[in-house]
Amino acid sequence: MKSIKSNTAYPNLPQRLFWDFDFDKLDWDKSYRTVIERVIERGTKTELTEMTRYYGKNLIKSALKDEINYLPEYAIDLVEQNFGLKRTQLKCYKKTQSRHQHWL
Repeated sequence: MKSIKSNTAYPNLPQRLFWDFDFDKLDWDKSYRTVIERVIERGTKTELTEMTRYYGKNLIKSALKDEINYLPEYAIDLVEQNFGLKRTQLKCYKKTQSRHQHWL
């Protein structure tokens, strides 16, 4: 796991993003990949800013490039706009491109 340095004990993110977790017991440091995925897929611009403040751009970029296996197309577009990464740099995009699609 990457080192996470923050000024607060946890990011100020809404429970609605983590409906399938016990929000009060969520380990924000160990679950950084899940948090990054959820905020990028379902969060608002304000929540994206809060996530970036808590984890930092370097950790988020590293997770996107090397660890996160899936993001929908609209989320990949959001990553390109907000984090200065190209889709070809993302693990989820490389993985999608390497899958053989049926010709029908």
